[in-house]
Amino acid sequence: MKSCQIGSGEKPNQEQIKRLEEITSQIPADDVLYGNADVIKAIADPTRLKILHLLKHGELCVCEIITVMEKPQPTVSHHLNILKKAGFLKWRKEGVWVHYSLSNPKIIDMLNELLENR
Repeated sequence: MKSCQIGSGEKPNQEQIKRLEEITSQIPADDVLYGNADVIKAIADPTRLKILHLLKHGELCVCEIITVMEKPQPTVSHHLNILKKAGFLKWRKEGVWVHYSLSNPKIIDMLNELLENR
């Protein structure tokens, strides 16, 4: 297959165009990509990663998470909310307390697998 050089004025031939159309047809739609980027952004923070690692060991009350994180309640709640909106956490309310757990127990294993290949 002949390659084209940027700035050379050459245009892709029909074979190249067909190949590019096949490739681009397999790329998710922009709205899906933006949603995926938002999910990835949710874990792109050391505080949120630490929360995920904490919850790997099971459900914790928000008061326990605050104690371990040594951060103010509004800060921890903010991070928990981001993780919850991204689908990483599930929660339940018991009286005045909210308990959090991982929505998928394999999240940490998946993160570790992703990061070990860098």
